[in-house]
Amino acid sequence: MEYIQAKNIVIKTKTPYWFGTDYTMNIYRGCSHGCIYCDSRSDCYKVSEFDKIRAKEDALKIIRNDIAHKIKKGVIATGSMSDPYNPFEKELNLTRNALEIVSASGFGISIATKSALITRDIDILSEIKVHSPVIMKITITCLEDELGKIIEPNASLSSERFGALKKLSDNKIYAGVLLMPILPFINDNEKNIIGIVRRAKECGARFIYPFMGLTLRDGQREYFYEKINLHFNGLAQKYIAKYGNIYRADSPNSAKLYRIFKEECDKYGILYNMKDIIRSYKRSYESTQLSFFD
Repeated sequence: MEYIQAKNIVIKTKTPYWFGTDYTMNIYRGCSHGCIYCDSRSDCYKVSEFDKIRAKEDALKIIRNDIAHKIKKGVIATGSMSDPYNPFEKELNLTRNALEIVSASGFGISIATKSALITRDIDILSEIKVHSPVIMKITITCLEDELGKIIEPNASLSSERFGALKKLSDNKIYAGVLLMPILPFINDNEKNIIGIVRRAKECGARFIYPFMGLTLRDGQREYFYEKINLHFNGLAQKYIAKYGNIYRADSPNSAKLYRIFKEECDKYGILYNMKDIIRSYKRSYESTQLSFFD
């Protein structure tokens, strides 16, 4: 493991509307999941050798100090730029130890991951939810493992992520699915969307937040095109003809897929509106911890 220096790790979020979080916390830099669509490998983020995982030196000491200097308690998000449950985490326990600090400090936690390793920390997540909001977001883009292994080659299989979702839900941890990105001409079909919603329901998902498309930035776009041409012969040319250099590439089927998605979620009582999700996972803390909503 290579270590890099950092002055601060827990910082005020620039996107509080994204699941109602107050701070972000990225302990690692880079990611080894190898997802062909990952926005975090874009040039604008200036992360060299993105597929190489590096940890931040003295991360736990910095996190403890950062949190101690926060005037307002709130929900800390992790998983925005690198998955907190990468293969090294199994031995390093940096994410687990950081969660212990979060719990002891009286803060809430929001985690986004594609790793089933998250279930290892159910004990600490259960401790945090006693005093603060907790929300777990498991990214699932493919119903079938076979397709998932192509577009997310080193992440946990979709079936394993569904299993993690069920285990979290069975332990009364507020959890759901990030249904994104849905790649045009690859997994943007009715069978995939309906299948994920129904399987998520079986696993106890409280919410599913979708994006029927993907974003394409410089650096990331070229990598994505190279990979889809490798696995889906000639598909990059179809993307270029359809989207050119635009940032947001919505699926041509997006209107139909959103309609089907919402009908399925409404049928099974699954939330999908961001405000509703935030209100739901924070509801039981409103009367006792109004500082979360100041």
